[in-house]
Amino acid sequence: MFRFKRHGKGKPSQHKQLKKLEDEHQQAKENLSKQLRVNEEKLQEVFKNCSDVVFRYVKGQDGALFLVVYMDGMISSQLLDEHILKGLMRNPHPSEVEDSKVWSDQLNISVGQSKTLSTFEQIPKEIVRANAIVLTEGHDSALALDIKGWDKRALEEPSGESVIRGPREGFSETFRVNTTLIRRRLKTPRLKIEMMNLGELSQTDIGIVYVDGLINPSVLTEVKKRVERIKIDGILESGYVEAFIEDAPFSPFPTVQHTERPDTVVSALLEGKAAVIVDGTPFVLVVPFTFFGGLQASEDAYERFMYGTAIRWVRYLLFTIALFLPSVYVAIISYHPEMVPFNLLLSFAAAREPSPFPTIIETLMMEIIFESLREAGIRLPKLVGPAVSIVGALVLGEAAVQAGLVTAPVVIVVAGTGIASFAVPGYSLGLAYRLLRFPMLILGGVFGLFGVMVGALALLLHLVSLRSFGVPYLAPMAPLVGTGMKDVLWRAPVWMQRVRPKLIVGRTSYHMPKGQKPGPKK
Repeated sequence: MFRFKRHGKGKPSQHKQLKKLEDEHQQAKENLSKQLRVNEEKLQEVFKNCSDVVFRYVKGQDGALFLVVYMDGMISSQLLDEHILKGLMRNPHPSEVEDSKVWSDQLNISVGQSKTLSTFEQIPKEIVRANAIVLTEGHDSALALDIKGWDKRALEEPSGESVIRGPREGFSETFRVNTTLIRRRLKTPRLKIEMMNLGELSQTDIGIVYVDGLINPSVLTEVKKRVERIKIDGILESGYVEAFIEDAPFSPFPTVQHTERPDTVVSALLEGKAAVIVDGTPFVLVVPFTFFGGLQASEDAYERFMYGTAIRWVRYLLFTIALFLPSVYVAIISYHPEMVPFNLLLSFAAAREPSPFPTIIETLMMEIIFESLREAGIRLPKLVGPAVSIVGALVLGEAAVQAGLVTAPVVIVVAGTGIASFAVPGYSLGLAYRLLRFPMLILGGVFGLFGVMVGALALLLHLVSLRSFGVPYLAPMAPLVGTGMKDVLWRAPVWMQRVRPKLIVGRTSYHMPKGQKPGPKK
């Protein structure tokens, strides 16, 4: 006979485990004991088998006994020795007072930040956040001292966003270093940084940065709501947060920008956008994010406007080449040879004569080889990677042509496509082009130019339908906003860009007053 399990009731052992967890949680919320030994035993139980947690007793004057608990490697040893331990040794026992929270005011300790803790639940959280805890006999409260002091990486120029003209600083993995880099560029109390913690186990610091009065309140509310609803055990990088807050997770196009450059973040904040800083990573998230924003580099604003405009149009051309060149080539050679000049067609026919594969197969093979070399060059050590990718491309391309597996025009097309894809400033947006190149290639190889047109139309419809925190992805071109076109079709001089992006700010807002066009004095 079949026996069905009863639902709604767990096993007795499970009930005991749940009861034990509830008791431990309730015990953690209890107030601290006035007996120092009791508090120590509870902390020893919480940090059992944690060899980096140090329990250190210090004797002060007239036999005063203090317990200092900290995590080795995450605090400054110099601050601990000179400002805490020596200060406690010179202190008498804090006198009994009615309000036990003010006993810390009697201590001879000088640190930047401190706060009083009254419940046991607060103490482990402060210890893992690199704070030192001071407890004493006869008082049911503790003192948390901020003496963080782990090793930090020196500030360097971001390798993925290098510029010829512009700041050479990049974000680091330390949260406060990143906020300082932004504060140095925006010295105003209107710059707000709202803190929260994500990750049940990691307790990662998250900061939402914006300029009060510039950001659209609806955008700010949406950013906070999406970040606060994240429930996960650990946040290791800003990519975790991006995956939870992006608008279209199944779209190849990113709706959240990530950057390592402080000047890029500050420029976005001045346009009314918001930034999300995640502790432990140099990549800061910026929202809302638009398509044309991904084709712009921070260097465009630092050069003269005519150079910026020319480079921007070259970038648009290279973007088109990176996306459509292989598919258009395959479509023309396979279905529309009459579109090619006769002499060039003869050259293509002569080159294709020894090849045993159709044009689409040749192009797919070379695209896969090129992407493999690019990925191998990234993963290999810096001293070896560029040499392997360059030599590998030369050797494999030449060998493939000599062996008759592919034709020389295909190698030229794939190489030109790869070079064009490197011109896209945003790495995540460049990944979208690399991914979409393959379905466009298949459409061109199967249906000819008709397939390329259908793919381009489907791509355009998809872009028009995208939103990033309520802002149209193709703004300010669709919908058309005349004032915003000064930073899309051409790079207007700085003194002409008076108006902030209206679709992002939500209203008309100005960078500067009129009448600042430079010229000789009359």
